[in-house]
Amino acid sequence: MQGIFLEGIAVGFCLAAPVGPIAALCLQRTTTEGKLAGIATGIGAALADAFYGSLAALGVTAVSSFLAVHRDIMLRAGGVVLLVLGARLLFAKATERAPKPDGAGLVRDLLSTLALTLTNPMTFVAFAAVFAALGLHAGHNRPLLTLQLVLGVFTGSLAWWLVLVALATVLRDRMRGSGMVWMNRAVGVFVIVVGVLYLTGVAGALVRSHAPPPS
Repeated sequence: MQGIFLEGIAVGFCLAAPVGPIAALCLQRTTTEGKLAGIATGIGAALADAFYGSLAALGVTAVSSFLAVHRDIMLRAGGVVLLVLGARLLFAKATERAPKPDGAGLVRDLLSTLALTLTNPMTFVAFAAVFAALGLHAGHNRPLLTLQLVLGVFTGSLAWWLVLVALATVLRDRMRGSGMVWMNRAVGVFVIVVGVLYLTGVAGALVRSHAPPPS
């Protein structure tokens, strides 16, 4: 039973690790606002990974049907949010580090990445594909195994974000005001490009090519 928890950790870590807009935001927030902002950003993404991982582990076919109908809307909603976030970063004029976020700011960082990760149907598709390949479907009648797998996914995903925050903290200690401005601009451009891909349907085509057929 411990094995499935460890397998969940491995899957969660590996699927969280590829660089994307959430990783860019985590890096930017850590370097400009501090490690707590980066950790909150990572927790939001890890919670979304755990949610989609639990659905994939249970083999919820209704999710595939829902995504087949609504994935383009979800991607476009995520694209709009990414464009707004990217534009704010691109045109930010502050040359000093932002003040440490308060509780409300940390919650906002968490919820924003939770929402962004949930609007990317590729997250569910990736978990479903990996679980199917590894035979990790826990099933409705095995709640303890399902819980262990989902906790493993959350732990593995969060572990990646903590590693990224640690690396970004080292970078933060070496950066000054002008460097942070360029960091904001680079991340802003990257996030905007991903948002455009979401809005133009390129990301949707990728999801459709990998998504399991709805039942």
